[in-house]
Amino acid sequence: MERDVDDVASDATWDREARNETVTERLDRNWSDLLQELRVVQTGVQLLTGLLLTVPFQARFAELTGFQRVLYLVTLSLSAAATALLIAPVALHRGLFRQHAREALVASSQRFAVGGLSLLGLAVTGVVVLIFDVVAGETAAIVSGVACAAVFGVLWGAVPVVQRLTVKAR
Repeated sequence: MERDVDDVASDATWDREARNETVTERLDRNWSDLLQELRVVQTGVQLLTGLLLTVPFQARFAELTGFQRVLYLVTLSLSAAATALLIAPVALHRGLFRQHAREALVASSQRFAVGGLSLLGLAVTGVVVLIFDVVAGETAAIVSGVACAAVFGVLWGAVPVVQRLTVKAR
């Protein structure tokens, strides 16, 4: 049976036939899978944000150029926004607790997770650029930033999209 991985009804039909799952069991499994994935990234994004919050209180912060300060503030903002998005599913779960809204919870949390991962990749790239700029100069910062963005773009963007299209084509 050909299935469209983006079609919720097709996915539910496949899960029912291949896994013998009810809709509720599928949603519970999807929620559990998402929580496991979020546990992996939440600690990292919280540590990154926490460390970035301490940077202005370091003695060398006054030595940063205007560009480096702007880059720091943009990176901090990206990291804070990533933190908010990656933790949002927990708040949403609390808000929807006992409301029998698992489908809305899973769908919204999926979007939060994708957005949070995107912003996290940008925040890490910003940190790498800032550190290379301070330590090795502008050229090294540009090269490292392009390389870092390429790695995140390939591993977190291109590979999943290609895999999704490959699965969809089957």
